[in-house]
Amino acid sequence: MASVFENVEAAPADAIFALTADYKADTFPEKVNLGIGAYRTEEGKPWVLPVVREADRRMVNDETLDHEYLPILGLESFRKAASKLILGADSKAIEEGRVGAAQCISGTGAVYAGAYFLSKHYPFKKAACYISKPTWANHRAIFEGVGIPVLEYPYWNEKTKGLDLEGMLNTMREAPSGSIFLLHPCAHNPTGVDPTAEEWKQIADVMEERGHFTFFDTAYQGFASGSLDKDAASVRYFAERGFEMFIAQSFSKNFGLYSERAGNLTIVAKSAEVKNKIESQIAKAQRASISNPPAYGVRLVSMVLNDAELYKEWEGNLQTMAGRIQLMRKELVDELTRLGTPGSWKHITDQIGMFSYTGLNAEQSKLLKEKYHVYLTSNGRISMAGLNTKNVKYFAKAVHEVVTGSHAA
Repeated sequence: MASVFENVEAAPADAIFALTADYKADTFPEKVNLGIGAYRTEEGKPWVLPVVREADRRMVNDETLDHEYLPILGLESFRKAASKLILGADSKAIEEGRVGAAQCISGTGAVYAGAYFLSKHYPFKKAACYISKPTWANHRAIFEGVGIPVLEYPYWNEKTKGLDLEGMLNTMREAPSGSIFLLHPCAHNPTGVDPTAEEWKQIADVMEERGHFTFFDTAYQGFASGSLDKDAASVRYFAERGFEMFIAQSFSKNFGLYSERAGNLTIVAKSAEVKNKIESQIAKAQRASISNPPAYGVRLVSMVLNDAELYKEWEGNLQTMAGRIQLMRKELVDELTRLGTPGSWKHITDQIGMFSYTGLNAEQSKLLKEKYHVYLTSNGRISMAGLNTKNVKYFAKAVHEVVTGSHAA
């Protein structure tokens, strides 16, 4: 008897995780993995942050902790601290009781929780969600998955290797009033290109004028520049101007807690009453999907965020990660310049955060993988964390040969 699922089509493998699997299977000794967005040390190893080790030690020795269910909306001390982290200790919205939060399954779960709520309760029923071109692939999958149409706004300017501000603003002006715009507050994935403070002001002006809904997705606060406040500046600016918005927060990168799925959805509403209603609906949805969120990762994060000594140590850990990535950007550009690689590579040091949009095309990216065992995505995005002083020259030489065509010589 045939299966009732006989006609189900096999889904394609996730491109990033498939790339990682190919890398692991490669036996070439000088292979380089620049695909997945996870921090690596100078030795190319994962890094458990020292502050996380200390928080973990304290937690293990705390006999008052148990394994009971968390509330449906999650650990309250974590939720409040996470919202305070992104909005600032002096946030007027927090002071007025207009800020709510829901602990989610990392940043992905936070985007999903917000998207699902909007699909059920956003009054502009035909509103589309506009995502940057390019963006993290899951953005499209999440919003389309809950039934919200997805459109794109220009972001990457191929000619300047920077932000296409006019294209972005024009799309915002032309979009139907009440559209949803998903914005990256810092360390844009995949380009590493962020608006300046003045450009954020222009973006906010058009968003306000057109009555669009702001949905921030922040996965790199503190990891991008090394400053938690600097990386939150755009979000805080929107909050100060009175925007109603959702902010998806991930603690995977800035705490190195990739597998623990610690995330938060911060809600900034117009009133405490509205905030309470939104929280109640998100709690209802979470009860039907995950019932209760996990405790381990958020307990670690909460301990650090609520302890002055650990918080200071965490800031130092963030500066270590951000500083090493900034150094790799400089060393890569210096080596490409030394080799005389055609074109300007200044955009690599102008960009910020985990990723760099190199400008390499799909054919060049494929050649880097097949001939040089360098694993990067087909759009030329590289994870800067995968570079170190031992492989940066090898990578630069490979790029030089692919760009100049000397690989075929």
